[in-house]
Amino acid sequence: MTDYAEEQRNELEALESIYADSFTVFSTSPESFSITVSSEAGEEEENVEVTLKFTYVESYPDAAPLYEIVSQENLEDVDASAVLALLGEQAQENLGMVMIFTLVSAVQDKLNEIVDQIKTRREEVKVKKEKEAEEAEKKRFHGTPVTIENFLNWKAKFDADMIEMRRKRQKEEEQSGKSKLTGKQLFETDHNLDTSDIKFLEEGFLFTLQLVTALKWTNLYSKNWMI
Repeated sequence: MTDYAEEQRNELEALESIYADSFTVFSTSPESFSITVSSEAGEEEENVEVTLKFTYVESYPDAAPLYEIVSQENLEDVDASAVLALLGEQAQENLGMVMIFTLVSAVQDKLNEIVDQIKTRREEVKVKKEKEAEEAEKKRFHGTPVTIENFLNWKAKFDADMIEMRRKRQKEEEQSGKSKLTGKQLFETDHNLDTSDIKFLEEGFLFTLQLVTALKWTNLYSKNWMI
């Protein structure tokens, strides 16, 4: 008949010796203790750490011990779930033998793998951000490519805005009961009208210039185009 209590005492003594700096006893009935495990790979800021709590059941090691993560550092939830899944697999594979050292060793190997994964994730994020910044800079520098289609769309909007602006002016004049003002009077009354017109004309000129340049480089520019 297996003396479970004796096997558990012997393992506890060995574990306390091996993990002296990270071994903590919680209770003796049942035996419950924790071991802190840290990764060995990567730079210091990339290291991950977990504190595992184990509790012996009466028939351990013929039955798996209870286990949980009581604290974690630099470890995402998805990785913590992977660690717990690994503990479950290893516990089933080692039934009948004292297994805490085996479980802790497996977790330490897993943490080393996670460190490499974290490094890869960070590199991917860095590359993605650099690519997005590069694309944004290209878009800012080159602007929107000019085509006949978007020029005509802009022209239609420009004409509609000009018509709407004139309509509003006429309505305001009618409501105020004043006669139509001269250009000079309009300017003296509302300087914003003058700057609005200038803005529209400048946009039209720049857009037309872009169109001509684009058409020239795409071999669509010819003597039939009147500039």
